[in-house]
Amino acid sequence: MRRVYRRPKPDFEEKRFRVNQQIRVPVVFLIDENGVSLGEMPISQALARAEEVGLDIVEVNPKIQPPVVKIIDYGQFKYKKEKEAQKQKVKQKKVEVKGIRLSVRISQHDFDFRFEQAKKFLARGDKLKLDLILKGRERQHPEKAEEIMKKFYQKLKATPGLNMEIEQGLTKQGGRFNILLINKQ
Repeated sequence: MRRVYRRPKPDFEEKRFRVNQQIRVPVVFLIDENGVSLGEMPISQALARAEEVGLDIVEVNPKIQPPVVKIIDYGQFKYKKEKEAQKQKVKQKKVEVKGIRLSVRISQHDFDFRFEQAKKFLARGDKLKLDLILKGRERQHPEKAEEIMKKFYQKLKATPGLNMEIEQGLTKQGGRFNILLINKQ
């Protein structure tokens, strides 16, 4: 059996604007280069008017009847749209999941050090995943693991400036305990 190659679809659809002869409707609502609306007119008249000024007509809102077209320089318009998209991309907040691993036999100094790290991650806006893995004979006492995880969470919750919330509760998978925390700001 023959396999047919299909091109993968892009993650996002880039908004395309029809320009000049690509606009296939008989009547359009025209806005001139200064932003003054000139009202409804035939497409041929709108094209002639844009040609007089030496600019293009671009379909800005194709969904309404008649479609709204504007007399502008298409290259400059496209450049501005790309710049706006780039700014939006920069403004998006990237949330990372930071991990901290505890153990049943953790010393107080290590506990405090990991607590400070956790505060820093949460204050920065990252999610925090606490892990505790039981090894060997430690598996006989899972209640100690739960106690350490709860103690760590309670200490974080009592910290001023952090509005702690559990995104994913305490899960147990064999000898592994996990909990996912976020700071609601």
